[in-house]
Amino acid sequence: MSQDPLLTTLNGAPIGVQQALTAGPRGPLLMQDVALLEQMQHFNRERIPERAVHAKGSGAYGTFTVTNDISSHTRASIFAQIGKQTELFMRFSTVAGEKGAADAERDVRGFAMRFYTDEGNWDLVGNNTPVFFVRDPYKFQNFIHTQKRQPQTNLRDMDMQWDFWSQCPESLHQVTILFSDRGIPSTYRHMHGFGSHTYSFMNDEGARVWTKFHFRTHQGVHNLTDEQSTAIIGTDRESHQRDLFSAIQRGEFPKWTMQVQIMTQAQADEFRWNPFDLTKVWPHADFPLHDVGVLELNRNPVNYFAEVEQAAFKPSALVPGIGASPDKMLQARLMSYADAHLHRLGANHTQIPVNKPRCPVMNYTRDGALADAANYQHQPNYWPNTIAGSPKPEPKYADPVWALGEATVDRFDSTVDHDNYTQVGNLYRMFDEGHRDRLTSRIAGVLGQARHEVQVRQICHFFRADEDYGQRVAEKLGVDVAAEMGLIHA
Repeated sequence: MSQDPLLTTLNGAPIGVQQALTAGPRGPLLMQDVALLEQMQHFNRERIPERAVHAKGSGAYGTFTVTNDISSHTRASIFAQIGKQTELFMRFSTVAGEKGAADAERDVRGFAMRFYTDEGNWDLVGNNTPVFFVRDPYKFQNFIHTQKRQPQTNLRDMDMQWDFWSQCPESLHQVTILFSDRGIPSTYRHMHGFGSHTYSFMNDEGARVWTKFHFRTHQGVHNLTDEQSTAIIGTDRESHQRDLFSAIQRGEFPKWTMQVQIMTQAQADEFRWNPFDLTKVWPHADFPLHDVGVLELNRNPVNYFAEVEQAAFKPSALVPGIGASPDKMLQARLMSYADAHLHRLGANHTQIPVNKPRCPVMNYTRDGALADAANYQHQPNYWPNTIAGSPKPEPKYADPVWALGEATVDRFDSTVDHDNYTQVGNLYRMFDEGHRDRLTSRIAGVLGQARHEVQVRQICHFFRADEDYGQRVAEKLGVDVAAEMGLIHA
């Protein structure tokens, strides 16, 4: 017969009785009850700051298996050979809401992956949409503020949201996707994922190409109507979390096919739009999708806080053969995400098991809170050194030269010389009559809560994308377009 494990203090001392130590049955408490004090003190400190964005999420472990050879484009070891399998951890999330938000709300969904490769962790931090609301990182924090709470009322505020969007026409592509029938995935399993940003691949010869990552769900794309979403939220605020955990528990392992688009520098030079603009897609007809491998989730976390809440994804976790691009938003995220984890989890968050690479880690980064010294032990803390056994750089892993031409360093205006409307109009015209009606009804429902001048400004953007798009929203808002022409053309 097995014996239950002993209850202990945090330093391992067995606890005999789980009752407060008091002077007599009616008290008072004694300060020498260190087990009670320890429990109370730790409880006061067991919460960490929630993520500023993507606060509520669900996660699982799995594998990535290579099915197609792309070694001509990248030397990344994860893609080295067909059949190679790599462990991964994945976190899905809603974006705007706090940790208590309902899973089935209309919102973008986060789609973050960590591949524990044999040459270090590769984090791909994306969404379930191929584009984003802004292209300039100066706007990012301000945009997120509009998705949170109004400073005085502490309420979600449609006026500040649409006030921002109406002055940032580059947001129209993502806004159209968000309010389309794709805006509320039924579960995390039933949606596609995208790396969104443009990244670079480098091969063994040092040649560089640009790439975008896509993840096509094997479960089919299923979305909720507004009515279905409302009904689900009324009975289960954790619908996505429950579905993902239960499906894996049942052995119904969700899968996605990883695909990539490839663009050469010569093609980038001739591309109609800036290929590094996060508000744009690369048309599939010009840059077809190539299958790479299959991602499968097959193991639930044992402890949500330790493994999901403390998971720290960052776009700066890159590996040889996969690099960044001139995408301004990506360049900013390379710092921002890593810095957020330093704030939330501390200097040694990479030593938390879910964040820890599965390959050897050797460097000269030292100490800090909760350092365990496993990576360096007695080795010196400086480089260069002449101490035998110290880690040394290997030139073969250096990135190839990145030719940026005669670039002029300046604060360029990200609001001019950009086509913010063609791709949005193309997307709108892909929708059938019913979809167009639902899209414009949803937009009118929330835009109607904004000030009149904000409504008129935003309607102008819809017209520029497609005349029918603008006309429908205007009619549903009761805005007389002819009477407002002065404002629209202002």
